[in-house]
Amino acid sequence: MSREQREAIRQLRASSPLDLGGAVHEQRALFEQLLSHHPVPEDVIVTEAHYDTIPGLLVEPAEEPCAGTVLYFHGGAYVFGSARSSLGIVADLARRSQTRVITIDYRLAPEHPAPAATDDAVRAYRALIASGVDPQRVAVAGESAGGGVALGLLAALSAAGEPMPAAALLFSPWVDLTLSGDSMTVRAEADFIVNRTALERRVRDYLGDASTAEQHSPLFADLHGLPPTLIQVGSDEVLLDDSTRLAARLVAADVSVTLDVTAHATHVFQPFAASWDEADAAMTRAATFVRTMVKP
Repeated sequence: MSREQREAIRQLRASSPLDLGGAVHEQRALFEQLLSHHPVPEDVIVTEAHYDTIPGLLVEPAEEPCAGTVLYFHGGAYVFGSARSSLGIVADLARRSQTRVITIDYRLAPEHPAPAATDDAVRAYRALIASGVDPQRVAVAGESAGGGVALGLLAALSAAGEPMPAAALLFSPWVDLTLSGDSMTVRAEADFIVNRTALERRVRDYLGDASTAEQHSPLFADLHGLPPTLIQVGSDEVLLDDSTRLAARLVAADVSVTLDVTAHATHVFQPFAASWDEADAAMTRAATFVRTMVKP
């Protein structure tokens, strides 16, 4: 990434009216508005669908046969976001990996506190498998809080002894609701998107009682039996240690994991693949991983 590219994206995000720690309903509208500018490629087809009773979007390449299915969980600090707000990154992943990608509208806090999001993820996954899809042709994926939802889903499947998907792809996952990583402090000045104060407010929204933060943090779950996992994260994130500690805990649980850290990158930088060289390269690596893992 050139210095000019970094500065351009820094100015874009620094000038954003979105306040991660702001009033929920106001910031939800801004979140949707800001993410709508990410283009959806013309060579994908988007269809509304339901999985169990959970609404979502099915995103498919228009021409090439699909190698498998990705079940995707959007970001938004557990209180913002939607299937539609994730369309930019989801469509790009579908096109590059030649897979169908399902992105769902899991329930949001504070109206639906934990564990509603994870419960919805489990229901959607079970519905997908019940429809006849082979778990070994499925990957789960998510960005930020959606990465936490994806990891929570995997931990729940493991605990229940249910069939695992073939792989997991996590973009800048937020998996520690105790906010105990050193990068919360060390990267505070470098990260112009996410900050501790905002995350603390969102934890209160998501949990109600912050004393249960460790209980609801998938970082501290039993991770044995999880599928091969690719974690992508930027070096300038306050959530960097969520990824580094998760990678270490997966290794300790004998799970195959790749930690892919992009220097000087910010939180969930992949949607800027059209303008950032490193984001483009990261999306290519992510798509290659997914396609390789879910191929027949």
